[in-house]
Amino acid sequence: MEKHVAAIASKEAFLPFREYQTWYRITGSLDSGKLPLVVAHGGPGCTHDYVDSFKGITEIDGRAVIHYDQLGNGKSTHLPEKGPEFWTPALFLEELDALLKHLGIQERYAFLGQSWGGMLGAEHAVLKPKGLKALVVANSPANMHVWVSEANRLREELPADVQATLLKHEEAGTITDPEYITASRVFYDRHVCRVTPWPAEVARTFDAMDIDNTVYRNMNGPTEFHVIGTMKDWTIEDRLPQIEAPTLIISGKYDEATPLVVKPYVDRVKGAEWVLFEQSSHMPHVEEKELCLATVSAFLSRHD
Repeated sequence: MEKHVAAIASKEAFLPFREYQTWYRITGSLDSGKLPLVVAHGGPGCTHDYVDSFKGITEIDGRAVIHYDQLGNGKSTHLPEKGPEFWTPALFLEELDALLKHLGIQERYAFLGQSWGGMLGAEHAVLKPKGLKALVVANSPANMHVWVSEANRLREELPADVQATLLKHEEAGTITDPEYITASRVFYDRHVCRVTPWPAEVARTFDAMDIDNTVYRNMNGPTEFHVIGTMKDWTIEDRLPQIEAPTLIISGKYDEATPLVVKPYVDRVKGAEWVLFEQSSHMPHVEEKELCLATVSAFLSRHD
């Protein structure tokens, strides 16, 4: 595998989007001749920080990697006053199109979406954009009802005292209580990120969500177990056969995106490849970083 060890250029800027601003960063050069990779974070309502490691793909194969903070998050414009009707997949599809056009890569690019980002990527891909040459769906549900039922099934495997604590505070409406947060963390340490303590970039994302949870609260709901936001009935299962771009599905053995959760992508996207990371949960790009990045790079390189 060739390695590009020269100093890698990085550029940060803002994209004017509607009357707002979307922060983005390009690692590497858009003139490399390789498919530039756009990376979309999850949540909905996370930040780019926890998926920052994907910029390492530039070192592996020389392609540009573009990160961005979706509207309402991170370094992009925050809109705490906006309600559920504002926060829709259509908004984020429009933002993605604006980013591709702004960078001049709309004719030829690859897209990697993690968790909610993969749902966004699937919504984008079913529209058959001619410039999308490769798609990576990382740790993503295809149906929110299945996602919630699997999250609650995994929850039932937690220690009895942890389950009791979660239930007690949910019934009392005290899910911001430190005791509830500590109990939730048992689930996160098993099924979201198994590296403890969490790496700094992962912690930064969760800290940012604690400060402003507008997008997560409106689209998802209060917790992973109670999805009552605008995405609660979302599914893309029946539309997946419309995806034409070569597709890689990745997930972790201990992932809250269980095999049942990712199965529709594997079964219904024509020619989809699936890689299961044996030591990972929801963040193989953190938990098995080198193997994950090499896997994604190899897939993309086949479609350059």
